[in-house]
Amino acid sequence: MRIRKGDTILVIAGKDRGKTGEVLAVDFKGHKVLTAGINIQKRHLKPSRKNPKGGLMENPAPMNWSKVMLLCTNCGKPTRVGALLAKAGKERLCKVCKKPITKEMKKG
Repeated sequence: MRIRKGDTILVIAGKDRGKTGEVLAVDFKGHKVLTAGINIQKRHLKPSRKNPKGGLMENPAPMNWSKVMLLCTNCGKPTRVGALLAKAGKERLCKVCKKPITKEMKKG
């Protein structure tokens, strides 16, 4: 898996198709990605002492990583990821612009 915590992704399938967000967590065994503001699930709460009115609670739910694509930090386009063997070690490579993917996304 080449999507990591902190990456910006684009949803390519499902009810949130077209939305972008930052990866909060990655589950490698379950093939899931948890993203802020995407795949929000609502849960009904009964009234209790802590929450006397009850109501709805919204939480992001994990989604399968086959439904997301990584956004390149250089060109800003959704891309597949390749491997680049560099002196410092193995780096991720954008298949669109052929540049290494870094953690910080360029603004522009």
